Amino acid sequence: MSGPVLGRRKAGALVAGAAVAGTVAAGTLRTASAADATTFVSGFGLPANLDPHQVYDVPMQAMMLNAYDNLYRYQNDPPQIVPWLAESHTVTPDGLVWEFKLRPGIKFHDGSPMTSEDVVYSFRRMLALGLAPAGAFLKILKPGSVTAVDPLTVRFKLETAYAPFFAAIPSISIVNPRMIEPNVKNGDWGKSWLASNGAGSGSYRIVPAGYRPLEYLDMEIFDDHFMGWAHNPKPVRKLACRPTRETSTRVLALLNGSLDCTDNNLPADQVAQINASKIAYVQKDMVMRIFIIRMNNTKPPFDNLNARLCFAHAFNYMGFINDILGGYATRDPYPMPDNLWGIPKDTKGYDYDLKKAKEYYAKAVAQGAPMKRPVELHVQSENEQSVQGAQLFQSDLAQIGINMKVVGNIWPNLTAAAAKPDTTPDMWVHWVSTYFVDPENWVGQMYDSQFHGTWKASAYYKNPEVDTLLRKARTTIKQEEREPLYQEAIRKIMADSPDIWVYNSMQLQGLNKRVKGRRFCTVGQGAEMRWITLDG
Repeated sequence: MSGPVLGRRKAGALVAGAAVAGTVAAGTLRTASAADATTFVSGFGLPANLDPHQVYDVPMQAMMLNAYDNLYRYQNDPPQIVPWLAESHTVTPDGLVWEFKLRPGIKFHDGSPMTSEDVVYSFRRMLALGLAPAGAFLKILKPGSVTAVDPLTVRFKLETAYAPFFAAIPSISIVNPRMIEPNVKNGDWGKSWLASNGAGSGSYRIVPAGYRPLEYLDMEIFDDHFMGWAHNPKPVRKLACRPTRETSTRVLALLNGSLDCTDNNLPADQVAQINASKIAYVQKDMVMRIFIIRMNNTKPPFDNLNARLCFAHAFNYMGFINDILGGYATRDPYPMPDNLWGIPKDTKGYDYDLKKAKEYYAKAVAQGAPMKRPVELHVQSENEQSVQGAQLFQSDLAQIGINMKVVGNIWPNLTAAAAKPDTTPDMWVHWVSTYFVDPENWVGQMYDSQFHGTWKASAYYKNPEVDTLLRKARTTIKQEEREPLYQEAIRKIMADSPDIWVYNSMQLQGLNKRVKGRRFCTVGQGAEMRWITLDG
């Protein structure tokens, strides 16, 4: 199969008329027909590239859950970790040696059989690249400690006990070395090639000719997937990812029938319009996903505690949640979801209080903090609520004499900038989603200083006492012993106020009514397509 599955020659606008002219690359899609029950057209964003060992964020999860497989996988709501490529596993009492038994008969997209050697290669490649997906493993796993016991058994020998190990296993995709190795250049582990190609075993196969970075991606069904298709007699056979940057464009396309789904950050003010239509509705799901305004703790005035407390008290939390989000979120004053164990419920977060903000402002000025210097808050300009939240914040800060400029940016640029403290913005807005279900996914990787250089740790916060608590928590096996360590770490972090924690998310996603069989899991946010059937 060549070319995008929706064809470029007959490309048209997402929505009839000139309202969306110029919103997508010319010739990259044509209008999907509701009568076409084989192709699902998505408005969800694409990852920066297609290599699941280079990138790990929500757009990557949406892609890799369809194109790749993992040893275990999160399913259902609330999320449960279930056998996937592996049918079982064992672990020694000290938590150091793990063995995973693969299912027999698994095939990659090129038809070659998957063995334990492919799993070994995948983990060694992930460790060698040392990028975002490796964050949970770099300190506890050496390449030589991943070995093939026999063709269907993989052994991991950890450097130290690591409680989140099993929870993080679903974040690593198993790749096909027979496709990658011929494309390795200068020892890059095929990094350049896999950025725009596929080498997986997932339910859908990437069509290389149907990919243009950040613009479109086509995938087609893999009939020989090891899970089979008996569960779904009419599966979607083609996936066409057509991200659009403007909210209004996505909504119009959904209502026109050109898209089967929007992204999952639909503005609350669009809910009534979509639900009133004959063709679409808004799906609401609670997700373990926190909204954060980051503060770069290395840049004045954010290197001053009183300055950070000033900003923390100047954000109108409930005004944002109720007026801008329409109440479709819950206030979460903690640095991880408030429905996860490890939260110190005796600790109160910061409230919106401009009087207190002014008091902290004065204290910061007295300590020499440059509170009058203009500061920048970078937002994800394609996401309307991040822009609206920033504008609300800007207005309140102006009342206490702080000049904040709102700067539009995009996610790939922001995560790249966060690799160094001097390139990280003064402040920036993002979410931390559920990449695996453990406090390590949030507070552990956000505030342990060993993760500086990753987007999760982009506050560049450092507290040796917090480092000690978080490191002890991740090397302690029993949850009942880990929990008080996280609680104490979070108390100290909240007292230092390195960031502004706003809410725990309710996901709003527009869906065409022809979409049936969707299954939601907070890991991946409902993007796994093997369950879907399209009516019509």
